[in-house]
Amino acid sequence: MCDQEYKAGVVYLDNAATTRMAEEAEAAMQPYLVEKFGNASTAYGYGEEAQAAIAHAREVIAASLDARPSEIYFTSGGSEADNWAVKGVAEAYGKYGRHIITSRIEHHAVLNSCHYLEEQGYEVTYLDVDQNGMISLEQLEHAVREDTILISVMFGNNEVGTIEPVMQIGRFARDHQILFHTDAVQAYAQIPISMQQYHIDLLSASAHKFHGPKGVGFLYVRDRVTMPSFIHGGSQERGKRAGTENVPGIVGMGKAVELAFCNMRRRIRREMMLRNYLIEKIMHEIKGVRLNGHPTNRLPGNVNVSFSGVDGASLLILLYEDGICASGGSACNTGEERVSYVIGALGVPDEYAPGTVRMTLSGETTREEIDRAVEALKQNLRKLRDEK
Repeated sequence: MCDQEYKAGVVYLDNAATTRMAEEAEAAMQPYLVEKFGNASTAYGYGEEAQAAIAHAREVIAASLDARPSEIYFTSGGSEADNWAVKGVAEAYGKYGRHIITSRIEHHAVLNSCHYLEEQGYEVTYLDVDQNGMISLEQLEHAVREDTILISVMFGNNEVGTIEPVMQIGRFARDHQILFHTDAVQAYAQIPISMQQYHIDLLSASAHKFHGPKGVGFLYVRDRVTMPSFIHGGSQERGKRAGTENVPGIVGMGKAVELAFCNMRRRIRREMMLRNYLIEKIMHEIKGVRLNGHPTNRLPGNVNVSFSGVDGASLLILLYEDGICASGGSACNTGEERVSYVIGALGVPDEYAPGTVRMTLSGETTREEIDRAVEALKQNLRKLRDEK
């Protein structure tokens, strides 16, 4: 709800929607916006500078995943990466089968790509989730068919924060010779992900979720996977994605990755401590509330709660008037539905579901800000519930 300029005095708890760009990332981008303005596809000095900057960012991102630079393809963000992964596998492997497995709580970039493929004659199985937002590995096993070519299950849910059993899914997919894609837009640079430990074939990420710029992301594609070109034209991205490279954006993303991984474990511990502090305060100091998502196996900065007897949109407006930025769920769904499809899939009772609020922390969040947010919640809930 608060995708706006970050201002002093505002408690920003909507980092799953977007993060404030790191000053270091902005500084790294600046030369490529002005003096180092060359096109990376040209052969003289300006172009060579741009090529070298892109190559460095690719190496940094690959190292963060224990992957090879040749496995990283730059995109305009997570939605493009998801589209390319799902539709690309369908195009490249459709001759082997036309069945795809995903979950009911995926980001719309995956779900709508699957709906599109259904219109083209593919069959899609949508796995249910339990009350914590977790898929069933047993249901996954039963869903597999001889013509299954892809499993796409997100790493960490963007609304309720549940971390799915990605390692087990990857092993299962490998054992059954099925490609596995994970939307890691909320998880990458938030928790460690190693391609040497996880059997992931394709992974999507977006820079603005980890203090990088908007409009840039990447798709990891394991070297053995055949992927068709997503944008036809020139030879950029090894002929897979045509178009002049977004050099400043790629440079900014590379710097944001460096920053995220240099102190990741310390940041995770701090975010989890603050997240648990926020959850405990809400659950103990406010009545008529339930926590959504897995109680422990969740993204470090995610808190999603539903309050009984109130309208979440009204609560968010009142919070914003008090300088608290939160959301009702995915920023991509704002204004579309009163109750999120993710909350519906978890089976949150009708008394609570409309009153859902998502608060997502970052490394910049403080304990004092959390105290202020909880006080604002308590006061505004009293107003909405007409309590004395």
